[in-house]
Amino acid sequence: MVRQLLGEPDLLRANPHFHSARHTHLYSIERVEAAEGSEEFRTASAAAARRSAAARAAVVRRRREVLARIAAEPIEVPRLAPDRLVVLAVEHRNVRDEERALWRWRHVAEPATVESTEPGVLDRWKVDYLRHRLTRYDRIVDELYERTGRAAAMKLLQRRIYAAISEAYPNLAQECERRLREQQRRPWPG
Repeated sequence: MVRQLLGEPDLLRANPHFHSARHTHLYSIERVEAAEGSEEFRTASAAAARRSAAARAAVVRRRREVLARIAAEPIEVPRLAPDRLVVLAVEHRNVRDEERALWRWRHVAEPATVESTEPGVLDRWKVDYLRHRLTRYDRIVDELYERTGRAAAMKLLQRRIYAAISEAYPNLAQECERRLREQQRRPWPG
């Protein structure tokens, strides 16, 4: 609208913050006030307001669609024997720890065993295993990349996954609740 209504600037100045950036375009107050009082400005301003309202409505619609998709997504958590679950969870943790050692400087993988790990830690690992390996969590998260409503969808997905894990494994409900409380304190649901 500035280019359309005001045309060329009255003055060009070097950018005060970045000397290599484009020059700052300056316009006289009289020209700006005259342009803002014109019928052309009112017409352009009304059109911009309509476009803005349409864009906001589209964002709300896309957000609702993403949340509806997450709400409809089936979350299936297979029920495993407790002994099998703990072995798979420790194996999963060890694989992830080895991966971490590849990309984190100074991280040394330390393999864990079922016997050497505290029960509370094992519960965390069980929930991790169930969340990442036995649900389509990662695929769903990948589909949400750069989607409108992604943060809210991630939180909804995590709540649903933790609820499903708690239902399938009541002994892990406390760990799932702890994670949900922790999630509420974070600005991003990562």
